[in-house]
Parts: sequence; C-alpha cells; structure tokens
Amino acid sequence: MTTEKINLLDFDRQALRAFFAEELGEKAFRADQIMKWMYHFGVDDFDQMNNINKKLREKLKARCEIRAPEVSTAQYSSDGTIKWAMRVGNQDVETVYIPEDDRATLCVSSQVGCALDCKFCSTAQQGFNRNLKVSEIIGQVWRAAKEIGVEKETGRRPITNVVMMGMGEPLLNMKNLIPALNLMLDDLAYGLSKRRVTVSTSGVVSGLDQMAGKIDVALAISLHAPTDELRSQIMPINDRYDIDTFLASVRRYIASSNANRGRVTVEYILLDHVNDDMEHARQLAELLKDTPAKINLIPFNPYPGSPYKKPSNSRIDRFQKTLMQYDYTVIVRKTRGDDIDAACGQLVGDVIDRTKRTQSRLNVEEQIPVKSV
Repeated sequence: MTTEKINLLDFDRQALRAFFAEELGEKAFRADQIMKWMYHFGVDDFDQMNNINKKLREKLKARCEIRAPEVSTAQYSSDGTIKWAMRVGNQDVETVYIPEDDRATLCVSSQVGCALDCKFCSTAQQGFNRNLKVSEIIGQVWRAAKEIGVEKETGRRPITNVVMMGMGEPLLNMKNLIPALNLMLDDLAYGLSKRRVTVSTSGVVSGLDQMAGKIDVALAISLHAPTDELRSQIMPINDRYDIDTFLASVRRYIASSNANRGRVTVEYILLDHVNDDMEHARQLAELLKDTPAKINLIPFNPYPGSPYKKPSNSRIDRFQKTLMQYDYTVIVRKTRGDDIDAACGQLVGDVIDRTKRTQSRLNVEEQIPVKSV
C-alpha cells in the first residue's frame, strides 16, 4: 500500500514549523531553510538543497513532496498578458499574468469553477466543483514564477502584485485562502507588501468579518449595481447579504486595516443599458457616501453565449464623469488579454460541474432582464 506524500506547499510558516517539530522531530530553522529553497529558488527536488543534511533529505524524500499545479496550456496575448490553464487533479483552473512597465500582476484562482452564480461572469457559467487547496493556490504563484523566471540583469522579481480575482469566490475558501495569503506576505516565501496583495469578494460578509481578525491585505469588492433590486438580478448572493449589510462589513474591515489606507476599491462592471445609466452613477455615488472608496469601472468583456454587451465609449465616459462630479477617484480599467479570453470575467478553466448549473442552462433558457435602448 502506497502512502500519499505530504505536499509541503500546503503549509504556511507556522504550520510547516509545527510539522517539522511534531512529525519529523526537526528544529524550526530547518523548516525555514526548506521554505527558502521552495519559494526563493523555486526548488522542488530535496537533493538540490545543499545546506540540508543527507539524513533529513532522505526523510523528506520518503514522506514529503513539493508539488505545484502543472501548466496544461499557455496562451500569449498581443499585449504581453499570459494565460495559463493549470492542472489541479483532473481539472484545470486559469491563472493570468499581466506585465506592465512598473509592475507585474498575477491573477490567481481560489476555486474550481465558482460557488456563486453572477450572471455576467463566464466562470460562473461553468458551475462549481471544489475549493482549491493551499498548495493549489500558492502553487499558481510558484508555477508562474518558474515559468516567467527572474530577470538576471536586474534581479527584478517576476511577480510584484497578486490579486485573488481569478476563478472562484475567495472568501468561500477561507481555510485555504489564509495560509496562502500568509505565504504571499512571508519574507521566507514571496515577501510581498500587504498593499500588493488584493482579495476581491462578491459580498461574503461572514468571510470578510472572519478575515478582519486574521490577515491585513488590500480589499476590492465586486459591487456592480447601486440598488438591491438590480444587484439581486445579476448577483444572487445579494439575496443573502444585501448591499447595506455588505458595505457595513467593508467599513469594519478597512477600519481595522493598514493595507487599505482607509478606503476600499469598488469594482463596477458596466453592462450596456443594464447598470450604466447616469441615474445608476448618481445612485452609486450616494450609496458610497459613507464608505471611503476609489472606483474601478470595468467595461464588460463579452464571452460566448452572454446576453450582455459592452457599453459604448460615450456611455462609459459619461458614467465616469458623473461619478467624478462627486469627488470620487474613478478609473476605467484597461482591458488586458481579451484576445485570449483572459480579461476580467472571461476565465473558464476545465470544470466538472457538481452544481448541475450548466445542465440547467441547457434545459431552461434563463430570462435576464435587459433594458432596451
């Protein structure tokens, strides 16, 4: 009988030290050494760890492994964006690398599919299978760093920012999210600033309140509508946690956070003639008056079968200018990677749907109210 090996990527520093002490009978500094090899040098072969004694290396080889998701496919955009399908078990999740002049951002998935059912999101249409393990979340960062490599001339890190905005709702996977975030921030792993690690949520209030006492990172919220009636139509989670309840939890989090500098990033997808009227902009400005925020407007990125359209540039411009009249910082997010379906809301992966959501769409065509021009 073969015993499954323990994947060391499933442990943050505290858990790895405990494992070394309790299971291997080793001192904490040995765990720290292994972490540096795994994350600073991208090593997954214990024999390459030349400052680890042979006895411990043999012990590790017998009981442990360092296994990150493998790349199934890679797609390269004309704008430099890279989208990887990464294999987790017998399914794929998608991870996106977005390089810019002064930064390089990695968009990481937290679930296989998504447990929520936002009507405008391609990932949601795939249904949901399971939460990703710690090793499958941090493993996306590990694999991406290996794929990209380090610029040897400058020593510049291949990834400067991580956003939990890939497939899935991060706050429905708290058990595995928190250790993965710990590793992103830990100097023995990736050592990113807490302002450079962002968690995005669609409104899981229980998870946000739980996160407030555990970790301090940048927060982005997927709001996408200024009223409960409209938000419930396009984001069913609003029936569980309405806008007022959601924003109250956001204020609690940013009040306890240093990473957010006193304000939250509000994400608002613009759907043509659905949520992009000037009245919607005025309602949004009024809604956020007690919640310090900067606003990211995201023009809808179409995907096959979607009932929605991207608004015209003139509608986007009017919406932005209306909000700016209320003294908000408002940015229209530049679309990246849309030629390889790597833009916001376009990630699909390869998901075995346990929710039967995809089958129900084949059986019954859902009627989604869209205001006519």
